Amino acid sequence: MVRVGIVGATGYAGAELVRILSGHPDVELTVLTSRQYAGEKFDKIYPSMGGIVNLSCEKLSIDSFCERTEVVFIALPHKVAMEIVPEFIRRDKKVIDLSADFRFKDVLLYEAFYQKHTAADLLDKSVYGLCEIYFDKIKSATLIGNPGCYPTSVILPLVPLIKSNFLDINSIIADSKSGVSGAGRSLSLTAHFCEANESFKAYKVAAHRHSPEMEEVLGIEAGRPVSITFVPHLVPMTRGMLTTIYANLVKEVSSEEIQNCIDSFYSEHFFVRICKQGRMPDTLHVKGTNFCDIGFKLDERNNRIILISAIDNLVKGASGQAVQNMNIMLGLDETSGLANVPFAL
Repeated sequence: MVRVGIVGATGYAGAELVRILSGHPDVELTVLTSRQYAGEKFDKIYPSMGGIVNLSCEKLSIDSFCERTEVVFIALPHKVAMEIVPEFIRRDKKVIDLSADFRFKDVLLYEAFYQKHTAADLLDKSVYGLCEIYFDKIKSATLIGNPGCYPTSVILPLVPLIKSNFLDINSIIADSKSGVSGAGRSLSLTAHFCEANESFKAYKVAAHRHSPEMEEVLGIEAGRPVSITFVPHLVPMTRGMLTTIYANLVKEVSSEEIQNCIDSFYSEHFFVRICKQGRMPDTLHVKGTNFCDIGFKLDERNNRIILISAIDNLVKGASGQAVQNMNIMLGLDETSGLANVPFAL
């Protein structure tokens, strides 16, 4: 059994990690940390874990944490993560960081949208943890920058078509809708019930911090700079993310060619499901799972492709993908602890 600890276990992403890892057949969950709830039983904070998780939350002591773990998940805000990741790396721990601190290769790009990076020397060591794209690099990694939820939903549908040179990469528009849990567990006015209920709104239009993350990865895959227009929306549901992407085609292709391109690219990847013609992804069908469902419609009149993806923003968009990264890093079955059957309804 692999001994695993979670730094920041009581936020939504941390709690989702606890849920997934508590049922993982190859893992012993040994340490949960929380500044706010130190000393309290985890199942007091999340009663759904009663009888399943018997651990108490504790303040982070890196010495004590490292004595009891081999793999470290960090579910802390940006900037806070970079302050402690170097200590874990120095102690030869495998680290999966769910913040943005180790997702970028270009430190100047990170600093332009976040803050000054205090552990920039680790960016070359870090691997961007989009499992279906960077599987081979993840296998030998010791530090993973776990992707953001919006980038996961945008990049996965686009990469096969970009690599096949089907798309005008300067015409990409991504329109995403996220459940309120994407805002995190901390109190905020926008996530207040009276503000979010019966409301559907765009926010940070063409100014979201996930845009440069998407553009850097897509640019690497395209072999040249990619610029996209990205508009996120807040939807009054707890969890789930639906992304619709529009892009012009550089040549005439058939729906069969598009289908074959995406099917063949992801044929060996369990967690990406390609919808057949006539059906589109639905957040209901991926709720609580690590699946990303992808569908498309060819707009022949305008020579444009419309791609649609659905993920659970807390699972494939955060904690599930983090566990998938751990499985790959450790040489375990990629689906271990994650192959739960989706809800039918």
